[in-house]
Order: sequence, then C-alpha cells, then structure tokens
Amino acid sequence: MEGATKQATKPGLEEPEQDMRIRITLSSRNVKHIEKVCCDLIRGAKDKQLKVKGPVRMPTKVLRITTRKSPCGEGTNTWDRFELRIHKRIIDLFSSPDVVKQITSISIEPGVEVEVTMMAES
Repeated sequence: MEGATKQATKPGLEEPEQDMRIRITLSSRNVKHIEKVCCDLIRGAKDKQLKVKGPVRMPTKVLRITTRKSPCGEGTNTWDRFELRIHKRIIDLFSSPDVVKQITSISIEPGVEVEVTMMAES
C-alpha cells in the first residue's frame, strides 16, 4: 500500500506546460520607436498563433521644468519651458515562457525600455 497513492506516468506523457500570462511593458520618449517595437512583437506572436491583447496605450507622462533665462536674476523676467514626454504601451501574451523568449529576441530600437512580467494563468 506504500505506492498506491502515486500514479505511474509514461515518459513523454507529462502534463503540457501551463500557459502563462506574460505582460510586456514598453516605454520610450519616441512614439515611432515604441510603435515599431509593438508591431514587431505582435507580428511575431501572431506568427506563432498566440493569443495577444494590446497594445494598450497608457497615458503619456509629461515632465515639465520651467526656469529663468537670465543667469543673474536681473533684467526682464523671461522664462524657458522644457518638457519630456514618456510614452507607454502594454502588451499581454498568453503562452509558455520559452515561446516568449523566441518572440522577444527581436531587435529593439534604441531608447525603448522593455519590462517583462510573468503571471500564472488562473
């Protein structure tokens, strides 16, 4: 009765690898670069017949700095206004992690940051 609770499985008949939800977050200052990377990722995922959600366009962060033009503080009060825009996209893929490694091996444009998060499908 010792081995009654264990089930014998044949080699090669293990459970298939569980699909995971993989969230890819892209952020960049350049819209064209981030859109190109999104298109490449989605094209690669659809070639492998994966379920894809996105790209979801998140609100653009605008970082603003206002500073005086005059270094000494005298003279007419004139101001310089600088801003930096950060664009963000989110893509969800549903597949096994090894397939995602193949998809994300594309060339990524300079200035585009990629963050990959894996969650178990529930």
